[in-house]
Amino acid sequence: MMTTVHIIGILLTVGLLLTVSVFSGRKVKDAKSFTTGGRSGSWMVCGAILGTLVGGQSTIGTAQLAFSFGISAWWFTIGAALGALVLALVYARPLRNSGCTTLLEIVSRQYGRRAETVGSILFLIGIFISIMSQVLSSSAMVTSLFRIPLTWSAVISAVLIMFFVLFGGIRSAGAGGIIKLLLLYVTSLAAGAMVLHLGHGFRGIMSSIEAIYADPVVADLNGITDAESIHRRYGNIVARGPLKDIGGCLSLMLGVITTQTYAQGIWSAATTRKARRGGVYCACLIPIIGAACVMVGMYMRGHYVTASELAALQAAGGSLPEGIGVLDSSLQAFPDFVLNHLPAWIGGIALGAMLVNIMGCASGLTLGAATILVRDVYSNLRALRHRRRAAKLGLDAIGALVPQSVRHPLMQTRLSIVGLLGLAVVVSLSFKGTFINDLGFLSLGLRAVALLFPLSFALFLPGRINPRRVVPAMITGTAVMLLAKFLSLPGDPIYYGLGLSALILLVGYQHCK
Repeated sequence: MMTTVHIIGILLTVGLLLTVSVFSGRKVKDAKSFTTGGRSGSWMVCGAILGTLVGGQSTIGTAQLAFSFGISAWWFTIGAALGALVLALVYARPLRNSGCTTLLEIVSRQYGRRAETVGSILFLIGIFISIMSQVLSSSAMVTSLFRIPLTWSAVISAVLIMFFVLFGGIRSAGAGGIIKLLLLYVTSLAAGAMVLHLGHGFRGIMSSIEAIYADPVVADLNGITDAESIHRRYGNIVARGPLKDIGGCLSLMLGVITTQTYAQGIWSAATTRKARRGGVYCACLIPIIGAACVMVGMYMRGHYVTASELAALQAAGGSLPEGIGVLDSSLQAFPDFVLNHLPAWIGGIALGAMLVNIMGCASGLTLGAATILVRDVYSNLRALRHRRRAAKLGLDAIGALVPQSVRHPLMQTRLSIVGLLGLAVVVSLSFKGTFINDLGFLSLGLRAVALLFPLSFALFLPGRINPRRVVPAMITGTAVMLLAKFLSLPGDPIYYGLGLSALILLVGYQHCK
């Protein structure tokens, strides 16, 4: 239950982080500083990447997945860490030597403007899925804090995200990221220590999970048949199957490499050496937060049932065992642990840091998606149509024919933000029974399928891929990955998307000099 101390801790933490963001933003003097952060040191690079990479999926989503599948939920943060490591050690130097400031600019220079436009649209699909997962994460927090229905929590979350869009720029993300790093580590380590204390170590946590599943109704709802199946699920790093769990890790790793936000952290560094160090720091730090969230999710499984499990118990004539709590859903595992099992002052700081973190990630994703809509989709289509009309009247008529909304896209961006968040609320509510991390795997996997091979060939083997094959590879790879997801094909969807994309590109490899 939320107390006055929780509220004070939340307000103080949110105020601190927003103050740091605003103060850092005042140091931004030009567009280059805003988008790439100027000349950042290693810890600023780490903060910039960590501030957007460790969001609701890494914390609330990891605890949710661990609630149902134990230590295999760790793959999300392991994949994120590996992605930061590869980005730093393999891609940092060629990215910085490219002379570009966006990943799609690199693709455009090598394969043409059409590849850039198609890549932007495909990226938009992946980003929108991430926005949905952040809305679900923030909704879980709002539900835990105020005990209101999930629908209203999602609406409130969308409004808060719109507010956070006002605070932007990689510079403030870096400074705020460092503060969030410290706060998340203090609270994560506190949560991990509290779990081990309350649960009497890992063995004690497993014993409590066995006790929960001793009730046949709860066991049947979760597909548990005996004690051995509990250990196969909760103590197995590939509990959902090696192909699925490792595929999810691959999606995270490759998705981090091909996401503009994380590349901007590399570009923001003063030197390549500092960029690499920042990425390595990030890779070392992320799994620790993931491990703490896994432990929280497993502890909550041993001491809580969900509302649907309680309803099934009551329908079968059973009752809730003494000392067992109730969660609205597994989404509430992490925020409810913070509220109910951490000291109030630590819990308030943790909730405030998580709230800013989730909202910051969601606002950055939303602003990026809105920018793609306006700059790469709406404006390009409208400009093309007006150029065709102007061709009939003479070149001097082009300026008069292009509408004010295209020349001054601020209003279009604002409307796009509202539209994207409204759509995200509606769609995310239809996915409320889905694991947040699965949405994260899909989102980053889609970005990897669209961009990994074109970007990598452009950086490391320029001129060796036929430009005419790039757009078909992007489109068909993405389509096949989505199809594999919806058809629930074996393994992870990224295998199908990457495989087809690579095949299309490599067929003509030897003929393109």
